[in-house]
Amino acid sequence: MNRRAFLTATTAWLLTTQSQSQLKDLEAQIPSLLKSNNVPGLSLAVFKNGQITWLQGFGITDRASGAPVDSNTLFEAASMSKPVFAYLVLKLCEQGTLSLDTPLTTYTSRRLLESDPRINRITARHILSHTSGLVPDWRSPEQPLRIASNPGERWSYSGEGYYYLQSVVTDLIGHTDPKQCGQFEGGVKVCATDFGEFMESRVIKPLGMTCSGYVLNRHFAKRRARPHDANGNPLPYGTSRATDLARYGAAGGLITTPADYAKFLMQIIDPKPQDDHHLSAASLREMTTPQIEVSKADNYTIAWGLGWRIARTPKRVYFGHDGANPGFQCIAEACAADRSGFVLMTNSDNGMKVLEKLAPEISKRLHS
Repeated sequence: MNRRAFLTATTAWLLTTQSQSQLKDLEAQIPSLLKSNNVPGLSLAVFKNGQITWLQGFGITDRASGAPVDSNTLFEAASMSKPVFAYLVLKLCEQGTLSLDTPLTTYTSRRLLESDPRINRITARHILSHTSGLVPDWRSPEQPLRIASNPGERWSYSGEGYYYLQSVVTDLIGHTDPKQCGQFEGGVKVCATDFGEFMESRVIKPLGMTCSGYVLNRHFAKRRARPHDANGNPLPYGTSRATDLARYGAAGGLITTPADYAKFLMQIIDPKPQDDHHLSAASLREMTTPQIEVSKADNYTIAWGLGWRIARTPKRVYFGHDGANPGFQCIAEACAADRSGFVLMTNSDNGMKVLEKLAPEISKRLHS
């Protein structure tokens, strides 16, 4: 049986009867959750002890066609793309191409901002931990890009920061086509690059993520879910034009399946030996080590690592990320101590309404 046939066949339960009993009751609840929140489709992957225990699709990929979601359906990972890019950045640091703590202006002649000298202090560590001071998340004519706080001083989520670091990385290892350019928010000019190609060759393929990528080929186009708005209406498919990837690739350009993204999570938890593409254990520890605390309650602390959100409870530490592109919402979480985690992906602007109910229930059962 080939891999595609195997994944399609495993749309229910694998491994132990204990795993089945812990999660089985949720399966019957998901269709009603989708219906009550007007979410067309959902796909999920759950893993325990480094092996996938639940892989299933629910609902439909497209309200217009009614095609069912299965374990091979592709979704936009949105901001869950950021840790994948962070993985590449840390690999480049291991190889000496750049350093986490050297100002990015050392590596490029590009000037993200001309008017604020603090741009000369922003490092890759600041970008990956969202402490660069760059605001807003994405610039606009009404809110131009600026530095609101000293680099390293405060946490402020920044897609613009990831765009900046992506442009620096491209200068170091990629290529830019000055003849193919476009204008984006706030009039920023961005030219096409080979970002998708070098991410696929340096991270996606070496980590065995065979159902993931950035460049939308014919094979992927047939399997992707269609985005839907909050009213359940189909939205136009997104593009993977080289100019779009040059602007948004690191921050939100990955196309993947829950099973493939689970492979990425498992690589963080239980990595293969370090080589030209796989990170060392030391780099992975750095990636999941809190860099700055974001919020703190009596029994729950949120911090940010290098690409990951880090949640701490009295019993466990979790790392993860969520994401939202137009018509897509998703979430991923993992716990190294239990070698377990999950990935949930939807094709709806209402997806988080389902994920906010489903994710805690899956987490509770995994770690009970």
